[in-house]
Amino acid sequence: MTLTQLEVFARVAELRGFTLAATRLHISQSAVSHAIKALEQEMGVELIHRHQAAIELTDIGAQLLLRAREILGLAETMRQEAADARGMKRGTLRIGSFGPSSSMRLLPRILERYRQRYPNIEIRIDEGTDQEVVSWLQERRVDVGFVVLPEDKLDTFTLCEDQMVAILPANHALATAPSVSLEALCREPFIMTEAGSGPLLERLFSSQKRVPNVLHRSAQLISTLAMVEMGYGVSILAEQALPERPLRQAGSYVTKPLDPPVKRSVGLAVLNEGHASPATKAFIEIATGLQQG
Repeated sequence: MTLTQLEVFARVAELRGFTLAATRLHISQSAVSHAIKALEQEMGVELIHRHQAAIELTDIGAQLLLRAREILGLAETMRQEAADARGMKRGTLRIGSFGPSSSMRLLPRILERYRQRYPNIEIRIDEGTDQEVVSWLQERRVDVGFVVLPEDKLDTFTLCEDQMVAILPANHALATAPSVSLEALCREPFIMTEAGSGPLLERLFSSQKRVPNVLHRSAQLISTLAMVEMGYGVSILAEQALPERPLRQAGSYVTKPLDPPVKRSVGLAVLNEGHASPATKAFIEIATGLQQG
């Protein structure tokens, strides 16, 4: 077994295809097929079911994928520790990011400073929901990720705190109120976000023994705001996730603090701080330094 074979296996599993993996790795498709076949022969098990349109991991393939990513992560850490002794001139950093809160508000400033200090580190960014980022960290698909805190299964570093706010159509009866209670929102048609703040909202309503009148569910922030603007209902979102100005489609929306206030903390997480690579530790140091400065 070689690191190259494990890298090919991990890429095929991640991209769900031999052709995409070959393109990403800059090798031929036949080389990808050969690497997978050789790895399966050495392991004595089938790792991948091959279909015409796509591939699917076998049960043992999914299990060994976690081990492969662990080995590849340790190998990359070794390379970076050696590079660190030379001034960290090379390496790879894989970042998991979710929504506007991290991808638009936090990540750009951090990357700007990081690029200035470490211009030759290759950066890969995967975007999904905060729960997907947690899964990617546990699967070792990313080295560091933005998450909603607390997150007990990971080593975390707080970056910022913002508040959850009610989102109302501009002409709504509550639009002139100084703040809005959950009780009042539960009397209105509610648009439940299934993006980053979804689990937080479910816990919030449950803790206060409230049941929202959910008529719409949306996995996308823009769709949620558009439905509020068109008067389909009200919602609750994180303030930092909102665009700097309303979408102004059918009308507009207003934001109101919740009563009582509800805070949300966002931070960075790694699977194990002690095993983090130098590139990962440098990213965390820069990110936390910017927030403290």
